[in-house]
Amino acid sequence: MALSFSEHEERARAHGILASVAFLIIVPLGVLIPRYLRTFSNRWWWAHWLINLLVAAPLIFAGWAMAKSANNISQLSENHHSPVYCAISVWRGHPFRSHPVPLHPPSATPNYLHAGLGLLILALAGYQTHDGLYHQWEYATDNVHPVKRSLKNAWLALLLVIEPETKLSHAD
Repeated sequence: MALSFSEHEERARAHGILASVAFLIIVPLGVLIPRYLRTFSNRWWWAHWLINLLVAAPLIFAGWAMAKSANNISQLSENHHSPVYCAISVWRGHPFRSHPVPLHPPSATPNYLHAGLGLLILALAGYQTHDGLYHQWEYATDNVHPVKRSLKNAWLALLLVIEPETKLSHAD
């Protein structure tokens, strides 16, 4: 039996799928793949940049657009994802981003700040995905279509498998 979703619910689902894939799969890959490449190549920065800018960023923007569209349809004015958007805005304009060809010898402090902000974004994304799965979907849809347990399990699996590995990759 196929479930029938309203236009608002379809856009909210699209938002959740796009943002979850971007923040819980693509962005961590944008950290882990370059971290691995760094062991044998000095071109690791390009992998980090390409994955995050050309793959994750469009998904994040599309997820944001779906959320805005869903809110417009339902006339909900609440934005429960402010922490993630604030962190991304800070990252977007931060002056300590890494550059592929440094003009001067690299400093450890900007690298640690960059890594710390990236980890903050990943942690907030995990939290916001939990909030969407366990609270916001029910609020926005009056719990007509409860979130499947398999989606909640997938969220937990991604956090347990990918996120701890991401945190460990910046420790050395």
